[in-house]
Amino acid sequence: MAKIDETRPFIAVRIALLTVSDTRGLDQDKSGDTLAKRIDEAGHRLVARTILQDERAEIADQLRAWCADPEIDVVISTGGTGLTGRDVTVEAHRDVYEKEIDAFSTMFTIISMNKIGTSAVQSRATGGVALGTYLFALPGSPGACKDAWDEILKFQLDYRHMPCNFVEILPRLDEHLKRSKS
Repeated sequence: MAKIDETRPFIAVRIALLTVSDTRGLDQDKSGDTLAKRIDEAGHRLVARTILQDERAEIADQLRAWCADPEIDVVISTGGTGLTGRDVTVEAHRDVYEKEIDAFSTMFTIISMNKIGTSAVQSRATGGVALGTYLFALPGSPGACKDAWDEILKFQLDYRHMPCNFVEILPRLDEHLKRSKS
């Protein structure tokens, strides 16, 4: 069963936070604030935070820039994961992914279904990897951000979480790039 192994050291990861919204600024960013607070409480480092409008190319460009930054291990976005015409965050993430973490979406849907019933079907939360960086796209509601962090990311971003976690394989995410340069 999953547990925290207290004999292992905690390793803080460096996280960039992107809010996607056509209407909110930082002072109204409740979802971003929810995630920033949880990142800090967990002992990780919030190293970048910004808001962009729902523009696919701009979102993808920001994700690529953060993935190329060696000081960023994880990118979390909130907003733009729904079904309306302006919701393009998932498409932008997939433009950047080298690999998609399919089970992240599945787990998020299961967790959401337990909280909001069949309305969970409207979420397109996703996760992936690019250039040795983890990327996660979460819905824009504070409740959904809490659920994703408290039920999935808090554990998978903790090196002490057993039997496995995202942090322990972080150094190997870009090994294919290193091999191809030789």
